[in-house]
Amino acid sequence: MPSARDAAEALALSALGWIAEDPERIGAFLGQSGLDPDVLRARAADPDLLAAVLDFVLSEDAHVLGFAAHARLRPEAVVAARAHLPGGADPHWT
Repeated sequence: MPSARDAAEALALSALGWIAEDPERIGAFLGQSGLDPDVLRARAADPDLLAAVLDFVLSEDAHVLGFAAHARLRPEAVVAARAHLPGGADPHWT
């Protein structure tokens, strides 16, 4: 059985895929993070980057609801996953 952190990382990777599906979303994420696509691909499994992915999703209600619907999750699951990644004790979205 995966740990809570492993599950959070898997959810964040799924969120990254969802972000990448839409040119506007990926453009906004790259702009917010300051990353270029090559660096994003190279760091995709980095827990700090995955935390930033969930921070991006949590930064707008439409993102949270859109991703949650896409992943067939309750929006609260995104919030819960964020708590298990770096900075989760004091996430940027509070």
